[in-house]
Amino acid sequence: MSRGKEYMEGFRNGIPIALGYYFVSFTFGIVGSKNGLLWWETVLISMTNLTSAGQFAGVLIIAAQGSYLEMAVSQFVINLRYSLMGISLSQNTDENFGTGSRAVLGFGITDEIFGVAANRKKPVSRIFFLGLMTLPYFGWTLGTLMGAVLGDIMNESLSDAMGLAIYGMFIAIIVPKVKQERHTLLIVLLAVAISCLLYYVPWFSSLSGGYAAVICAVAASLAGAFFFPVKSPEEQEAAA
Repeated sequence: MSRGKEYMEGFRNGIPIALGYYFVSFTFGIVGSKNGLLWWETVLISMTNLTSAGQFAGVLIIAAQGSYLEMAVSQFVINLRYSLMGISLSQNTDENFGTGSRAVLGFGITDEIFGVAANRKKPVSRIFFLGLMTLPYFGWTLGTLMGAVLGDIMNESLSDAMGLAIYGMFIAIIVPKVKQERHTLLIVLLAVAISCLLYYVPWFSSLSGGYAAVICAVAASLAGAFFFPVKSPEEQEAAA
């Protein structure tokens, strides 16, 4: 496949993600403006970050006049899951996706972008991944701009409803994989059970959302690797 076709394949796959990101970042723009940030400051945060939970938490820390240490620790914990996604995705990249490309394009790893890239049936190329992250990045930035500028005139219940779009989008990414592979459903249910445990059991109530997300991801991934290991190409050929 030519480089142009690779890019356009990723670009098309990024369209629904960009639409979802636009509405979620619109809400972030509103939150930023309501917490005392200038519109360009809110937009700059979205241009240099691509993490909804981290950005919302960061704005609240800024509004509360928190310390740099508090900001650093919260962002590290909340965004640690992206490191796990990067490690996982690196197992499905082609030989041209070198260290430099991973360092640059790793900026674009999000839950949804990772989900699409990980479900690709052939190795992920740097051109495909660049196309995949292009529209989501601009959708995230544009939505933030519109929310920061126009948020004050929008009905609050409507702006809150926009934040639900990202959850529906992520479910739409996961469901096809779950329908294809039964063990994926079991891993998802395990992650949900662990999440409920961490949320409802009083002993774990002090855990932040970032810590909880990392624990769920690591525990479910380890269980999946132990009970449902992925066969190497040699093992798949031997089984055939």
